[in-house]
Amino acid sequence: MEKTNLPLLHHRMLAAGAKPALRYTGGDFEAHRARCTEKLSELLGMDTFTRCEPDLTVTEDVTENGCRRIHFTVETEPGYLAHADLLLPEDQSGPLPLCCCLQGHSKGAHISLGIAKFPGDEETIKGGDRDFAVRAVAEGYAALAIEQRAFGVCGGTENGPACAEPARTAVLLGRTLIGERVWDVSRVLDAVQAAYGAYVTMENSVLMGNSGGGTATWYTAALEHRFAAFMPSCAVCTYRDSIVAMEHCPCNYVPGIMKWFDMGDMAAMIAPNKLVIVCGKDDPIFPLAGVRETWETVQQLYAAAGTPDACALVIGEGSHRFYADDAWPVLKKLLAQ
Repeated sequence: MEKTNLPLLHHRMLAAGAKPALRYTGGDFEAHRARCTEKLSELLGMDTFTRCEPDLTVTEDVTENGCRRIHFTVETEPGYLAHADLLLPEDQSGPLPLCCCLQGHSKGAHISLGIAKFPGDEETIKGGDRDFAVRAVAEGYAALAIEQRAFGVCGGTENGPACAEPARTAVLLGRTLIGERVWDVSRVLDAVQAAYGAYVTMENSVLMGNSGGGTATWYTAALEHRFAAFMPSCAVCTYRDSIVAMEHCPCNYVPGIMKWFDMGDMAAMIAPNKLVIVCGKDDPIFPLAGVRETWETVQQLYAAAGTPDACALVIGEGSHRFYADDAWPVLKKLLAQ
């Protein structure tokens, strides 16, 4: 190994040779999956959370643009209120499959709802298919837009997310900001199923997100299996080529994770659920080479799970954004199998 006096360069050298201890090499797949689940839960700090009753408080219930939008809060752990919006077609006559939408590093979940609240929001929405909830309703879904911690009304500002300080303090508490976001998805889902079961069904349900929302989708997919399918975008890549190779938001970091997993290794916990990985061929922060390497691992794990046709890779002709017209048809094809 070459020598350096620069810590970051040394870390990148170490990362280049990292060999995840929980890489699947054959044998009992279900036992491997259980070991992975136990270790990932530990790394994310999932044992630090306490459940609350799945009660929600509606703060707004309006009809706009042909949809009913219900804004509500849920106490997902003692003392913390998550915010979310349920978007339903105005003419809905029965339960619809649920699409849970996680906005990435932006000014908030209102972007998923196609609502421009701050200067620049309109460009963000239309410049990258980021109005996830609006598109989901158009695709025949009921849409749930959850505000991630440190974004929007849950800690962000009109200038964008504010992840750095909560990500650091979470580590001091033996947890991670990613783990908190995973926890919130599960607990908000509990509340929606309890309160709006007549409007939503988990059959053909989807969890999706782009960038930071794609990251939260990926980790949630490994631990929360009520969704039928997962569609992370511009987030699934080798750690070496993305998180290690350049500066990223502190919310992407999980202490010690590279000792056990690269990102693709976590697909052992996602299979056999349907999975569509979306990326941009020119994405500078989740480079295509690292995405393709991860995709090879995902394919191997889905084959080991006995469901090689339950996953797909969608490569958009652009950069760091969502590709709705490319991704939705692929997802629907998988769900129809």
